[in-house]
Amino acid sequence: MLHAFVYNEIAILVRHWFEVSLEDSHLEHGARVELRLRSPQPHRGTESAAQRIVADQPLWRADLFDRIDGVRGGFEAAHFHPRFDGVEPCERHWADEIKAAPWDWLGDQLSDIAGVAAAAGTQLRDPAADSEQVRADAPAIVAVAQSRAAIQCGAKEQCYAWTQDAADLVHLMLDRLAKPELLDRDRVSPWLASQNAR
Repeated sequence: MLHAFVYNEIAILVRHWFEVSLEDSHLEHGARVELRLRSPQPHRGTESAAQRIVADQPLWRADLFDRIDGVRGGFEAAHFHPRFDGVEPCERHWADEIKAAPWDWLGDQLSDIAGVAAAAGTQLRDPAADSEQVRADAPAIVAVAQSRAAIQCGAKEQCYAWTQDAADLVHLMLDRLAKPELLDRDRVSPWLASQNAR
């Protein structure tokens, strides 16, 4: 399930995410919030026709994750990616304030979305317009992110239901594990079952 807040030049995508570490097979999940740049599209049809909305280029991502083998609601794996190289995120950035107060930190990031975009290497054409609208919507965006936090997802079946649209990406992770013998196969059983059904 993906929630989208779409503005003039940018869109903010919010969802639950499930991650398998390729190095040691540990599992993480929680709220993912991503800033995307909108691509202008040519008008199609009449003045009443539905128009294409394309928000393809990622600029910034926050992964407010718990480790499944860690403290529930502890945000041990919470991090962010301040920029992307094309579609690939930069290395994880860790900050104490993300773990200590992730929702306050997210609200602070959303209060200066033009600054976040600039730090990612993109200058918005009209930064004031989107900044003002995102700042006004920040409490709603944070609330949606909180509704997709790890603590809201207590069962593997629910986690799978919330990430089913991205099951192919989880399958990619499962296929590339350096230490597959460490994998909690019970916890990932819904993804394994869907992989075997392909």
